[in-house]
Amino acid sequence: QVQLVESGGGLVQAGGSLRLSCAASGRTFSNYGWFRQAPGKEREFVAFITWSGISTYYAYADSVKGRFTISRDNAKNTVYLQMNSLKPEDTAVYYCAAKMGVGSYSRAQQYDYWGQGTQVTVSS
Repeated sequence: QVQLVESGGGLVQAGGSLRLSCAASGRTFSNYGWFRQAPGKEREFVAFITWSGISTYYAYADSVKGRFTISRDNAKNTVYLQMNSLKPEDTAVYYCAAKMGVGSYSRAQQYDYWGQGTQVTVSS
């Protein structure tokens, strides 16, 4: 049974940092994404990482580029999202997702497995 378990969320002041973790079990994926959903808004793409065994590809939403960094530890089957210079508008539930196939990495519908989400709250 595949499970994705996020951790690391919390309350932080604007300008602060948090690191989210997503531990996968049940199988290994090449493609992981982070999404977030604020109250009353649609789930939106945050970051993506894919590993071919030779090289790694990264992608970020414009709103987080330069502030967030996605990474992975293959030995631990864990993906991370380092979030720096946090802003109040980053407040949301953050979800880790994994997908097996090709296709748009920014569309939530392309992902096969989801974690339960972790709350990130940034105070001004």
